[in-house]
Amino acid sequence: MIVPKAANLPRMIQYVGLPLLALVVWDVCIVVAYKVLHWEWVGSRNVPLALYGSAIGIIVGFRNNSAYARWWEARGLWGQIVNNSRSFARQVFSTLRPDHIESEHDEDELLTTRHTLIYHQIAYVHALRQQLRGLDPFPEIHGLIPEAEYQSLALQKNVALALQRNMGTIVRNARQRGWIDNLEWQAMDKNLDDLADAQGGTERIKNTPMPKQYDFFPMLFVQIYCILLPIGMVEQLGWFTPLGSTLVGFMFLTLDKIGRDLEDPFDNEIYDVPLTSITRTIEINLRQILGETELPPPVTPERGVLW
Repeated sequence: MIVPKAANLPRMIQYVGLPLLALVVWDVCIVVAYKVLHWEWVGSRNVPLALYGSAIGIIVGFRNNSAYARWWEARGLWGQIVNNSRSFARQVFSTLRPDHIESEHDEDELLTTRHTLIYHQIAYVHALRQQLRGLDPFPEIHGLIPEAEYQSLALQKNVALALQRNMGTIVRNARQRGWIDNLEWQAMDKNLDDLADAQGGTERIKNTPMPKQYDFFPMLFVQIYCILLPIGMVEQLGWFTPLGSTLVGFMFLTLDKIGRDLEDPFDNEIYDVPLTSITRTIEINLRQILGETELPPPVTPERGVLW
């Protein structure tokens, strides 16, 4: 996610890159043909640029609203994951208490179970982040879960789901051993259900791309409009046609690209939801709940981009 403190004009121009350069070259060609070669047929003030621009603006705006809705829903789902992760860790810490355990051996097991559950939740959010980005989750979860369990996850296609299943098993075993009562177990299981619902929502967004018509036709309409711009302006603007046409074309090209960049919020690009920052925040919060003092640093923007 781009988080600059101020507008960066060179970066904004580079955002559309080659299409903008191609538009400038086309504008110059039309002006040269009209003013130097006297090909008056290349210009026509009868091209209804205002009408075309209004129609295309509505189409592109509708597509961009749909794309942003996907991006914002993705951020909202990860907000739920943040809240439920904190709630689950708090429940684990407050319910698995050693003060009700008489055996010292059982107390050590309970403390280990508490630590294991919270570290499983940390591993879960890192694994889910990597899966959504199409990356290998295993380097991120190594050292967070027992080695035997880490090896068994190599056969799983959905590592985050497997981790949550194992968490459910650990919570169930704690209930069977009497470390938590039935109401506490239900509350913790409800939190796991909410995490599964949020994961399903993120996977739905990832695995259901925008219809290709939303990409192809707005892009085609914008390109046709950019081709018509200097043709409709050259009679009135003359040598200033590249200036007017490029400015208008820049706006439409930028709007078109914004929509396509927001379509997939988990594409591991600079325009995505900042999953690395979010999961690092979760890890810091959960380690803090455990009472750890050596916490990883929060993720900070790099060259104006928060990952």
